[in-house]
Amino acid sequence: MKNQQDSIDQQEAEVVDGLIQNGALAMEKIAGASQQEIDEIVTAIAWALYKPENARAMAELAVKDTGIGNVEDKVIKNTRKTFGTLRDLMRVTTVGKIDEANGMARYAKPVGVVAAITPSTNPAATPVNKSMMALKGGNAIIVAPSPAGWSATSATVDLMRHALATVGAPEDLVQILPAPVTRSMTTLLMQRSDLIVATGSQNNVHNAYSSGTPALGVGAGNVAVIIDSSADLKDAATKIAASKTFDNSTSCSSENSLVILDDIYDEAISALIEAGAYQCEQAQIDHIQAELWQQGKLNRKLIATDASIFAERLGFSVEAQQAKYFLAEQAQFDPTSPFADEKLSLVLTVYRAADFDHAEQLVRDIMEVQGKGHSCGIHTKEFTHAERLAEGMEVVRVLVNQAHTFGNGGSFNNALNFTLSMGCGTWGGNSISENLNYRHFINITHLVTEVAEDKPSEDELFGAYLSKYGK
Repeated sequence: MKNQQDSIDQQEAEVVDGLIQNGALAMEKIAGASQQEIDEIVTAIAWALYKPENARAMAELAVKDTGIGNVEDKVIKNTRKTFGTLRDLMRVTTVGKIDEANGMARYAKPVGVVAAITPSTNPAATPVNKSMMALKGGNAIIVAPSPAGWSATSATVDLMRHALATVGAPEDLVQILPAPVTRSMTTLLMQRSDLIVATGSQNNVHNAYSSGTPALGVGAGNVAVIIDSSADLKDAATKIAASKTFDNSTSCSSENSLVILDDIYDEAISALIEAGAYQCEQAQIDHIQAELWQQGKLNRKLIATDASIFAERLGFSVEAQQAKYFLAEQAQFDPTSPFADEKLSLVLTVYRAADFDHAEQLVRDIMEVQGKGHSCGIHTKEFTHAERLAEGMEVVRVLVNQAHTFGNGGSFNNALNFTLSMGCGTWGGNSISENLNYRHFINITHLVTEVAEDKPSEDELFGAYLSKYGK
């Protein structure tokens, strides 16, 4: 048995080493490419997924493969994220000298062969998103998909490789681990690549950080959103419904909890119901808890399913089956309750806050359960309340009056970079506190020349201190 295992390990090592070597050789072939040539390569792989028939085919395959999400929303995700990321990438320089100021010029260089760990929730959009960023820096990329999404990811990689060949670029700039994808093979890839970009389970992220290879990981989502007293309730309810239900709540940026101010609570609930929510009774909430979590884990028969299927499988009424999503109101915050955690389903926990101080505390409490560092949001006309969240919350992003799922990973009407990987800073155990973007896929060489001396006097630096405290 040991000899058989040794043989398997050796075979996996040979496979991984072959992929790494292929990627390195492909990089050599595009070394010295102009920015225009690199941009053409990036545009080619973007079009490979953005092309309408491909976007739909990959969405259909993803849902068929994983049983997660819905086709129409995955089509939107495949096209919108790809288009937005391409917009961002076409506006930046990543080849040769990228800027020069104050006697220093900066030159962009590739980081090397990138290992991309990708999730089953986005088996097409995430591999393309990461590949676009990696190739923008002149790198090669090897995708290690979730086993559940391998077929969809493999088909997506095939589309990208065909696109590369179309523009005369080496196909091995984009590769994928062969099936069956094993933990040991993924570990080998992480250890032997030059950079890891890990999206998906926190186990994947932790393994990436402990691999010995420079790694970029993302934290867990568990988004809490405040509906403030001054909020436009109809607008907030409409955006929350669109965001919560998108792709059946597979996004880490999907709202998981609402914190509603007491003085507008009943009005807000009415607005949410008007926009498609179903207000569960306590017995239904108890039933959701019993069925959605099985032995401490989310039930794959209920997560990321259509609302009608979710309600039907729980034996809810026809009225509930016609709703878009489900409100699970909590009398008080309980950190041990699964409703305080991420639910990966069309269930939205609701808390009542006595005042804004209480609302802030509830958001902090929720993030201590999960989601610290990721993001939170607020619907309000009182911008000082949004500023309070930005100043006081340990999150990378605070979204104001936005559909969280559509805004958090970049939008055409906010300034965040388009991405499918959200860094959560040290709060979330990550090395980056921004949306993953092209800057994370280039090394920088600094060419430094002398300039006029910039040395202040001692008095300029120490004067105020010494005058106050003495020498």
